[in-house]
Amino acid sequence: MPKVLLTDKFLQTHLSCPDGKRRTEYCDTRIPGLYIEVRSSSPGGGTYYLRYKDATGKTCHKKIGRTDEISLANARNQAKTLKAEIQLGADPCAEARRRKEVPNWNTFFTDLYLPYARQHKRSWKGDQVMHRHYISDEFGRLPINRFRKDAVVAFHNRLRESGLAPATADHYVKLIRRALNLAVEWDMIPTNPVARITLFNADNRIERFLSQEELQKLLHTLDTVDARRRTVAMVVKFLLFTGARVDEALQARWADIDRKNRTWTIQAANSKSKRRRSIPLNDAAMAILDQLRTRNRSEWLFTSSRKARDGSGGRERMTSINKVWQQIRVDAGLPTLRLHDLRHNYASMLVNSGRTLYEVQQILGHSDSKVTERYAHLSTATLQDAANSAGEYVKQVTGK
Repeated sequence: MPKVLLTDKFLQTHLSCPDGKRRTEYCDTRIPGLYIEVRSSSPGGGTYYLRYKDATGKTCHKKIGRTDEISLANARNQAKTLKAEIQLGADPCAEARRRKEVPNWNTFFTDLYLPYARQHKRSWKGDQVMHRHYISDEFGRLPINRFRKDAVVAFHNRLRESGLAPATADHYVKLIRRALNLAVEWDMIPTNPVARITLFNADNRIERFLSQEELQKLLHTLDTVDARRRTVAMVVKFLLFTGARVDEALQARWADIDRKNRTWTIQAANSKSKRRRSIPLNDAAMAILDQLRTRNRSEWLFTSSRKARDGSGGRERMTSINKVWQQIRVDAGLPTLRLHDLRHNYASMLVNSGRTLYEVQQILGHSDSKVTERYAHLSTATLQDAANSAGEYVKQVTGK
């Protein structure tokens, strides 16, 4: 690193590398720290840099510009300004380092978001699928501080045009938005550029309520299944009589059942809302419990035919009933009936029996009353009966 007094003449005649070297530096004796880097691949020109130490004592190099773009006098003036700022505590290379440290989407999603989601989100596997199917190809190499609202809006529209349902397309944007919100929370980016993207918000709620005839057909089928499908039939009836979600029922323990007070406590770890709640058990639900053979034999209400791996001789917890359910609903003549429809049906029975939406919300465990409001229209018959009672009262008083 030869030290020389840089002059315009020197720049015109001496900007070359010594034989056998790929690069060299010519350090200015007038402005300490200012130097020109010259590479063998481009003789006759170079790049101005300022060498300095940051607050930690680390040597840094701030690029000022190429010799064919700015004059020596201009480079010296910029170097003086930078040195003054450094004396006041500034670090000219800090912003560039921050930009280099910001990960791209693939790295951020895999190394930071996904481990966090595994601990805080039950549907993290769905996030992984969405990332793999579309988001990685579209934004995988993009640094997370380079996301633009218009690019994500265009991606959102293309998903819809490709044939995805509006709600499904919305899920992709929600995932990106949630992930970038966490990046803001973790001080990796200053703001979330996709925070206010308008979603399609299509009303895709499917309401499937059983008629009395359909309910009778389903119950008859559940009561007459063969022994191989008996446990699954009991699970289905338990869902029908409690309004619980499938995973909640399959993770139910006998320790959570209070037979004296006729309640079933769903622990926060098993609840979609992450909140502990209790479900009152009606006579039909209690009858199901009385028929289960797992009491005093297993910690779980519903077990599979597989032996537990702990060597206890007991049975493993049942984890899925979908395959057998497909057979049962076909046998009942209800091939499109979903397990979640049983929850809707339970809610409809509550509303049509005169229970308030608040009561329905508490029993079903809805964290937001807006979710429960989908059943408001079911109370029409109940309200009509209430209105008719006023008319009956008038008849009694007037005799007309």
